[in-house]
Amino acid sequence: MGIILFRKILGMKNILVTNDDGVLAPGLLALAQEMRHLGKVTILAPDRNWSGGGHVKTLDRALRVREFHLEDGSQAFGSDGAPSDCVALATLGYFKEKFDLVVSGINVGANLGHDVTYSGTVTAAMEAVIAGVPGVAVSLEVPEGFVGTVDFQPAAYAARIAVQNVIANGLPAETLLNVNVPFLKAEEIRGFRITRQGLRVYHSRLDERVDPRGRPYYWIGGDAPTGVPESGSDVGALADGYVSVTPIQLDLTAYRAISDLNTWNWQSQPFELSLLAPSVVAAEK
Repeated sequence: MGIILFRKILGMKNILVTNDDGVLAPGLLALAQEMRHLGKVTILAPDRNWSGGGHVKTLDRALRVREFHLEDGSQAFGSDGAPSDCVALATLGYFKEKFDLVVSGINVGANLGHDVTYSGTVTAAMEAVIAGVPGVAVSLEVPEGFVGTVDFQPAAYAARIAVQNVIANGLPAETLLNVNVPFLKAEEIRGFRITRQGLRVYHSRLDERVDPRGRPYYWIGGDAPTGVPESGSDVGALADGYVSVTPIQLDLTAYRAISDLNTWNWQSQPFELSLLAPSVVAAEK
């Protein structure tokens, strides 16, 4: 059993809500409204869509924050930084209060398997964990090309159950929860499954075009990834109609590879400066 870093949260909870779809996204509003059943909610999210932005720490320019009001009239704040920047701003002191939890979402589209490395939704929760605050990421599996109004309420309620459990039980050290909800009516969702990261096969391609001045430019695109619905995986849980809850750790070490790497020849010759490339030697002088 892991060491519990994030203990049970007692008393009034201060919850930061963020996302990567932008501060005015309807999924964020649905999440914030549900989190208000559990504590005091503060909203700080990107002022534009940041989907697929990954884990960003903006150090080369100033970050700015301005006030917004959501559709229900509630106050929110938007930053010109990434989702992870928003969490950093909040946990480093932009607000006076300290936060007990950071909940990120509700993302339009699932974040399964390798998606977590791209996802601003998930990396916002990672930034919280780095700051010593429990993080939960929530995504809804909206089908590619869906046209119509998305009902975020089932995903918001799933987020509430997940966060209630974190409040009651704490989380293992350096661990966040990645929650993915199937695109079903509330009565059709079969429950929760604790899962591992599954496999999504990407179908990316490079689209080269030429501007009016004859200069090439590029779009990275392709078809939507397809999931491999293996038993026990996040992809498999959604395919079976369950909410997937995947614990993700910050430690990315491939422990199974360490023993094999130790058999490689790392000591074939002395590690001397004279053996380095001339350009490296020149840089050292």
